[in-house]
Amino acid sequence: MVSGRVLVIGLDPTRLSGWDPEPVVAAIRRGEARFAELGIDADTVLIAVDDNAEETIVEALTRSEYACVVIGGGIRKHEPYLEFFEKLVNLVRLHAPGAAIAFNSSPEDTADAALRGLRQQ
Repeated sequence: MVSGRVLVIGLDPTRLSGWDPEPVVAAIRRGEARFAELGIDADTVLIAVDDNAEETIVEALTRSEYACVVIGGGIRKHEPYLEFFEKLVNLVRLHAPGAAIAFNSSPEDTADAALRGLRQQ
């Protein structure tokens, strides 16, 4: 059994233009349901990469003590967000230094990524 609170940081699909966000929103809901099935307490913060993103992330990181922070693939895999991804990792190190950092490959496997991080604690 693993324990500890998880923070999931991902892109807000409703704030990205030029595509239908509903499939991603539905996948996020399924991923959140998986946390509930596993009995893991998780908070999610969905962001747009804009001027307020870092402030939003710091606020989320300091809201609770997290054992694991999962950073979503939309932030990590999209090359134009590389610099932002680096800042995000360093914000986690600074504001949640005891948290494991994990990465998902899709919204639906976020709980599995969190489990890997929680097992490292």
